Amino acid sequence: MSEEVNLTCTLNKPNLPVTGGQQLAYVLIEAMPAASLSGVQMPLNFALVLDHSGSMSGEKLSNLKAAAKLAVDQMGPQDYVSVIVFDDKVKVVVPSQPVIDRVAIQQQIDSIRDGGGTTISKGMKSGMDELRKALDPNRVNRMLLLTDGETFGDEKKCIKLASELGQMGVPVYALGLGEDWNEELLDEIATKSGGLSDFIDQPARITRVFEDMVSMAKGTVVQNAQMILRLVTGVSPRAVWQVLPVISKLDHRVLSDRDVQVDLGDMEKDQGQSVLVELLVPPRQEGRYRIAQAEVGYDVPALGLVGEKVKVDILMNFTSDPQLAQQTDPQVMNIIEKVTAHKLQTRALDEAAMGNIVAATQKLRAAATRLLDMGETELAQTALQEAERLEQGGQMSAAGTKKLRYETRKLTQKLDGVPEVND
Repeated sequence: MSEEVNLTCTLNKPNLPVTGGQQLAYVLIEAMPAASLSGVQMPLNFALVLDHSGSMSGEKLSNLKAAAKLAVDQMGPQDYVSVIVFDDKVKVVVPSQPVIDRVAIQQQIDSIRDGGGTTISKGMKSGMDELRKALDPNRVNRMLLLTDGETFGDEKKCIKLASELGQMGVPVYALGLGEDWNEELLDEIATKSGGLSDFIDQPARITRVFEDMVSMAKGTVVQNAQMILRLVTGVSPRAVWQVLPVISKLDHRVLSDRDVQVDLGDMEKDQGQSVLVELLVPPRQEGRYRIAQAEVGYDVPALGLVGEKVKVDILMNFTSDPQLAQQTDPQVMNIIEKVTAHKLQTRALDEAAMGNIVAATQKLRAAATRLLDMGETELAQTALQEAERLEQGGQMSAAGTKKLRYETRKLTQKLDGVPEVND
């Protein structure tokens, strides 16, 4: 029995009523590195790929340089770092090197000046070249990409490079600063590379985000994790959502008639990976039945472990007792509610993009109601403001769109004070 990853599976309803038809059930599958890995530390191979175009002048650039220097402060001699800046050209400010002389590296970062346009692919290509110099499966290999603007006609190159980075085992943390950048492109870069995308609304927040990204990389202990959910005959999957580290609907290709396969990627010490699966369960007589088996395979390079596996059976009761059938698990119901809020705002943005104003405003107001119920007052207010803009004949603002798009993805990171959820 493997001891490096703890695997738990929790149903939204531990007891389903005995009925004559199919019923919807949710299972939350959580994979978390075990406490035994708390002392494990993998060295980093980290590339900072930073926009220094003309629009980054002033407060943006000063905060960017301070954040990059602080990121270097979090690294040690066992870690490799490189710093690349791009506008419509590219420059390697710090070639890939171990973090031995922090002062010298930080002085090079201080030398960065603003100027020029924005061509993201040039920065990504140079960042990839620097990462290759220290690329090692026993390192945590990462690229942090930050831009505040639209790239000039090289979107396809960016996506191709992201795919190549993913094949190399280098996830990209793709960060957009301010309002005037292409969220679809950064999302695609993150998805293709197996990384994350996020929105930084104010320059003052750059430092905190950089700190978090380096901490995430330093906390990585499990790599190449993959989940397989094997279903018994008659049980079928309807949808799959990743819910930690962020909410994301997974591609339909993870589904088949008999199983669900999800690439989980890397796991950090303090935060594993969680997946919510919607299942259709056929009728059963009263009793306890196995409806599925969850398996997670993974590597722990620091311990020389490859292809380890942990498995858990998922059991469900069918009951004729109405009171038992009404019982729900509050944590799973909380997550379902947060996924629903994210789903509503995503559909609202899609409706608004297609010009379906009535449908968009209805979904924004429904999302706002759910967000208020969760105590997410600021996000709820943003949803209502954007609904009002649409109703008054305007368009959704870039800032409001990005805030809703990215902040509702992170709702599951706030699970304190689990509210009661109506079924």
